[in-house]
Amino acid sequence: MSSAPLPAPVEFAPGLVLRGVQPPLALSDFRLIAFDMDSTLITIECIDEIADAVGKKAEVAAITEATMRGEIKDFKESLRRRVALLRGVPAGALQEVYDQRLRLTPGAPELVAACRAAGLKVLLVSGGFTFFADRVRERLGIDFVRSNLLEQDGGMLTGRVVPQSWGDICDGAEKRRTLLEVASLLRIDPAQAIAVGDGANDLPMMGEAGLSVAYRAKPRVREQAMVAIDEGGLDRLLALFEG
Repeated sequence: MSSAPLPAPVEFAPGLVLRGVQPPLALSDFRLIAFDMDSTLITIECIDEIADAVGKKAEVAAITEATMRGEIKDFKESLRRRVALLRGVPAGALQEVYDQRLRLTPGAPELVAACRAAGLKVLLVSGGFTFFADRVRERLGIDFVRSNLLEQDGGMLTGRVVPQSWGDICDGAEKRRTLLEVASLLRIDPAQAIAVGDGANDLPMMGEAGLSVAYRAKPRVREQAMVAIDEGGLDRLLALFEG
């Protein structure tokens, strides 16, 4: 985010807070919307739920929470620590988490559909895992996805992530780079992008976007976002746009 002081927050509606944004906006002025996945497009933190399969949810969730609050600065090291605790989890646990625990955030399908109808492309860029991101992409009709790939061997998780062509772990810096890469691919200015997230690792991409949105976010993220949705679903963002 910019180092310049942010405008004072204004409650546009209950649980919908704006900083330096004057509705109504035109959705057609934007060309791209980028979403975080865990606790943003979906209601859970997938890694915490996978850890539950081996009785380590509390341990992993504590690291996740501290990382999202920005108390653990090195996201890559944080993720490696958490993924290491998943060693020996049956790969089938991923499908169980998807089937039994993963739910789309209320308003997510409506917001994505409205953006697509207005001509925006949709990017999902996540510090979470490809197994879930690919399925969320299919359900919502998302155009671009970047996430982390869990290594498996003999039907078990190894406790490591698999390096990919763009790098090893999708952290905050990679989220920012991905947003800029997709904007360049679309031949648009980053100011024509909307970025939506909830954790400290979303701030780098939110800082590049023309409209930054914190969804039920950690305090540090809420304080730096142009829009904070603290109550209700993701589709509350549409209240800022004409029509």
